[in-house]
Parts: sequence; C-alpha cells; structure tokens
Amino acid sequence: MRDPAEEDAGVLVGGDAYGGVKLAPGRPRKPLRSAKARRRNVITAGFLSAGVLVTTGVVWATPRQIGTVDAGVTAPSRGAENILMVGVDKRDDLTRQQQNRLKLGREAGQRTDTMMLIHLSEDHSRVTVVSLPRDTWTTVPGKGDHKINSAYQFGGPRLAKETVEAATGLQINRYIEVNILGFIDVVDSLGGVTVCTPVPINDPKTGLNLPAGTHQLQGVQALGYARTRATARSDLDRIDRQQQVISALLNRALSADTLANPGKLASFVNSTLSTVKVDPDDGLIGLATQLRDVSLQDVKFAEVPLSNVDFKAPTGESAVLWDKRAARDLFTKINADQDLTKPTPTVTATPSSKPSPIRPERISIKVKNGTLITGLGARTKTALAAYGFKVPGEPGNTAKKDYKKTIVRYAKGNEDSAHVVAAAIPGAELREADIDGIEVIIGSDQPKIKQQKPTDTPSAAPSVTPTTKTAMQNICKK
Repeated sequence: MRDPAEEDAGVLVGGDAYGGVKLAPGRPRKPLRSAKARRRNVITAGFLSAGVLVTTGVVWATPRQIGTVDAGVTAPSRGAENILMVGVDKRDDLTRQQQNRLKLGREAGQRTDTMMLIHLSEDHSRVTVVSLPRDTWTTVPGKGDHKINSAYQFGGPRLAKETVEAATGLQINRYIEVNILGFIDVVDSLGGVTVCTPVPINDPKTGLNLPAGTHQLQGVQALGYARTRATARSDLDRIDRQQQVISALLNRALSADTLANPGKLASFVNSTLSTVKVDPDDGLIGLATQLRDVSLQDVKFAEVPLSNVDFKAPTGESAVLWDKRAARDLFTKINADQDLTKPTPTVTATPSSKPSPIRPERISIKVKNGTLITGLGARTKTALAAYGFKVPGEPGNTAKKDYKKTIVRYAKGNEDSAHVVAAAIPGAELREADIDGIEVIIGSDQPKIKQQKPTDTPSAAPSVTPTTKTAMQNICKK
C-alpha cells in the first residue's frame, strides 16, 4: 500500500517545527503540587507526549501557554469526549539540517500522517484509542473521494475534523495537533523508550536498521520506528508500532524513576506541553482532572476493521477500505460510551449466521508445502493473503513430502483463530501442535481457498466484538 509519490511521506508527527508555542513571560512560579496531582499531570502529559494519544493538563510547577488552532470543534454535552489527535507531516519550516537528521524529503504541503480518535468515557474510567489508517479511502466533504490524510492538505484542521466526523458518525469535541521535533524532545526527556519488533526492520528512508528483538530507542530512532512502513503490512504494521510507542512512553512516564526525579519530571511535562496545538483553548485543566484515575490497564487500543487492504483507487493510488458494517458497529459502541471489550447482546437470524469474533487480518499464518508440487506453497500464500490473513515471509517446505490432506496446525490457546483459518480452507484438518502461532501445511488435495464474502452491506448478524489491546499489554516484556 505504498505509493511511489509518497515514499518519503511516512512521518508520525509533524506541523510547525516549533509547534507555534510561546512561553507565557513573567508569570510567578507556583508551589509544587501534591504527589497525586503530579501523577495526574504526568498521566495526562504522557498521553500527549507519544504524539498520538489523549489530551493534556495543568503544568507541573511552571505554567505554560499551549499553542492554539481553530478546528471548529463542538463542546461535549456530557462528560464523555471524542478527541481527534493528528500528527501533521509539514516540512516547509524545517531547516536542511533538521530534514537530513530526520531523513525527510523536502516536499512542500501538509498531510495528517497519523490520525487517532480518542474517546474518554463519561465516568472518566476508560480511554479508548482508535487508529485511523492514513490510506483510508473516504469522502472528504466538498472535495470528493480521497485518502483521509489529504483532508488536512485541502482544508487544514477544520476539514480534517469534518472528514473524520463524516467517516465515523461521531462528533469531535477536542482537537490536538503534534509536531515532529517536539516528539523527539519528549522521548529524550524520558531517557528513551523500550520497543520490541518481531521482524527485522531495515529502512534507509528513515535511517532505521533494527534486528528482531527488544531495543532501547532515543528520540530520533523512536520517531523512525513509528514512521517506517518497511514491513509486510506497511501502514497497518506502522499503526501497531505507534501504539507500542505510546504505551512505552506512558509506562516510562509513570515509572518511579520519572515521578521521583523533579528535574526529569519537569523536563518531560514541559517538553510535552510545548509540542502541541489545541482547540479549544481552555487550558485543559478540567480534562486533566478527569484522567486522575486512569491507569495503563484502562487505556485500550483498537483499529478500524478493514474489508480491503489492497484497494486500487480510481486515481491509481493504493488505499484501504473499511468494513462498513463492522466499522459502524465499532463507532456506534463508542458513541454509546460502551466498553469495546464487552460484546453487545443481539438476536441472531440463524445459528449459522453468527460471525467469527476474530477478523482474518488479525491472524498471522505460516505456510508450508507438504508435497512435491512446485509452487503450491506460493499459490496458497497468495490466496490466503487475498482472503485477508497476514502471511509474512516466504512459504517453507516440510521434511516429508507425502501429505495428502491439508492441515491447519495451531499452538494451544489459538483455537479460535485456527477455526477461522480452517473455515477458509474447505476440507482442512485441525490439529493442536507444539508450535508458535498457526501454520498451514498444504497437502496434495490442493484445497481451493474460499473468497471472503463482502461485508459492506448491513445484515441481521450480531455485531463483532472489536479486537483490543491495553497499554499494559503493548509494553515489551523482558
């Protein structure tokens, strides 16, 4: 899903290199707040510091003036809020040295390279973060059909906000914009972040070269890790990495090492607040108060369900299409302030019409050829990928070459995902095995992979519980 014209456009956060932020001069220094208040402010600042999360709050120790922008947001009518967080890829104001350091091109113009919808529940106990793929093909009000990230280029924050409202059906109550260099400063103020990649990444365009495994990254490297699209699923993999970076930043910000170090704490909060522009310009103190009891376990990440990850737009661009029914269910739950992890009771038309709770694009498969038939593994991989499954790497071969029946092998705990795979391969046999994940061994029966039925039209089937991860689950385990 990478367009040649956008090879250098993959930037996590952007905007004016300095965020248009000025310090309020001459204000007296206030006394230090209580430990509980400082923790609340760190949580709030931690959301923003990732360049991709929630909101902001009162400044620890020293008042700051946050940059403002007019996005035309509507104040919430109740305690719950929908917040649009964008990272803007704008390079016009960066110096040549800054662009070289960040491995950026010199294209003019602006696009929202990261868009996240953040929902703060009415009871102030939950934060839900939904990543909106930058390649989403949608209608931009007044401009026709385009990728969702072009709305900012056409009409700035207002049109970006209106486009997201039209696509999701939600009313946006707050808008937050983050810039590149501020993101780097925030990461560095915390001493870096810990990330883990299951595959090696070598991306000359971002200057990132990491073997598979766990890594401690400083600001510029962390930005490259969140920007890169040089893995199998391009922007969809990048969304997973961005969510991991957010969680890592929150974890570092809430650690005792940060909370107990006044200098590090002040540097972190002040760096965070200087990276953002907001609408409305209300100081966000009330919102910070709402987040006082939020923990890493209360922050849940979700992705918009997709029906086509390789859509070819009329313009020739590669894009993605949302699964309209599943996306509508997702945003309806958010609008109703429901916990995404709890299924919504519905009446099923027939027992057989109940859909699987796991979407194919959330399942990764290894393919092995168990026969002497040349090319069978490659053909099967292509068919499974077309169905929607993730099939990273090249197909392998089994030691034995006499498999007559196709087998879906799965590790203990992956039963539900394995059944989804088997349902796409008529006649396949399911077997639990001592392996990692799920693998398909193709036999000489050469099964024909089903074509996934379209889900763009409403049906009587029950809604699917979205796949979510908490910030705690995203943190790399040592």
